[in-house]
Amino acid sequence: MVIIKKVKRRVPGGKISTHLRKENPKIVKCAVCKKPLHGIPRLIPSKLKKLSKSKKKVFRIYGGYLCSGCSRELLRKKVRNMR
Repeated sequence: MVIIKKVKRRVPGGKISTHLRKENPKIVKCAVCKKPLHGIPRLIPSKLKKLSKSKKKVFRIYGGYLCSGCSRELLRKKVRNMR
């Protein structure tokens, strides 16, 4: 999907006019290592709201926030601290 934003630009005549700029939504990234998260669609919020819950995020601990590698390491640290 494309996000359309209004941007004010100065035109050659010296006036300021409003242009429309198209932008794609950003890719969701891991909070720790900043790698892109797999399984999460790149949609604008109004389109994302209409998806079913199973298509919005990955169903594991910290799914949609951490990548699989970082969540695995975090769980290992927590288990080690419990012993």
